[in-house]
Amino acid sequence: MEFIDLKVQYRRYQSEIDQRMRQVLAHGHFVMGPEIAELEQTLAPYVGVAHCITVASGTASLEIALRALDIGPGDEVITVPYTWISTAEVIRLVGARPVFVDIEPVTFNLDLARLEAAFSPRTKALIPVSLFGQMPDYEQINAIARRHNVPVIEDAAQSFGAQQRGKRSCGVTALSSTSFFPAKPLGCYGEGGALFTSDNALADRMRAIRTHGGLKRHHHPLVGTNGRFDTLQAAVLLAKWPHFKWEVEQRERIGARYSDKLRGLCVVPEVKEGNTHVYAQYTIRVPRRDQVAEMLKAKGIPTAVYYPKCLHEQPVFANLGYHLGDFPVSEQAAREVLSLPMHPFLSEEEQDKVVTALQSALQ
Repeated sequence: MEFIDLKVQYRRYQSEIDQRMRQVLAHGHFVMGPEIAELEQTLAPYVGVAHCITVASGTASLEIALRALDIGPGDEVITVPYTWISTAEVIRLVGARPVFVDIEPVTFNLDLARLEAAFSPRTKALIPVSLFGQMPDYEQINAIARRHNVPVIEDAAQSFGAQQRGKRSCGVTALSSTSFFPAKPLGCYGEGGALFTSDNALADRMRAIRTHGGLKRHHHPLVGTNGRFDTLQAAVLLAKWPHFKWEVEQRERIGARYSDKLRGLCVVPEVKEGNTHVYAQYTIRVPRRDQVAEMLKAKGIPTAVYYPKCLHEQPVFANLGYHLGDFPVSEQAAREVLSLPMHPFLSEEEQDKVVTALQSALQ
């Protein structure tokens, strides 16, 4: 059994993927080829914004967003301590300071009751994370941010395809970021990411920063980087795109089936009213997490832990001055979470094997 089965996905879509990639090999435009614009023009209306800017990775997208907002030394950016390190490392990369706010236990997302207290005169942006495939309440987040005149960047690396009150992830804030890492709901065969906005000036800045700080060759008004998305990877996504709606539906079905079978046995992910969930990871909470994972492994069930340490526990952020106990909900989650096999091609027989093994391990 695979934790995320990309091989079966390739076999399903092989002719389409191979054809798309052969087209790139034939035309030879390997950098910023026509597939880049085609993909951007496909994803922007899907999300419901004016602009999609593809970039080299999800991490690059967040850094480019911060640079486009002129965030740097002396500034603060609010985010959560329970996420992949990219969310906070990009804040440090531009010279700003991450300010952490604890999560809520049910969704693993930003605790809005704790958010207001984190703002200061130095706060220049807010990066909530739509963790595991479900969005936090962006109506409330946007309202709080407006009161402080601070832009919101949705970190939607795990939630592309999810919705909230009929609006899609990546289309609910002034600026948003996603990832096309292979394990994501919409994944390529390498690194990749994208930015989304309806702000024309901001879109131009992000496009320029992506390409060494300029929109015209040999003219560089901004300090930029080589943040371009690869044409071959865009071709892979375009081949997968016609199947994405079906895959999201399967993720929702499989996630709901897991929860129906596991509720009462362990803490299962709950979908907030008005939300859909794409289950980039299907993540439960269990006592004796590491022991349970070993027992599942012995039965041929792969699992993963997202994430065994909070960001304030990482050595690189030690000088921020946080201590163990500052974010108790995040810290408890890091000790209890366990992600089970999840992908659109997971059969009911495989799923039942996971459930049976988990029941045995938790007895």
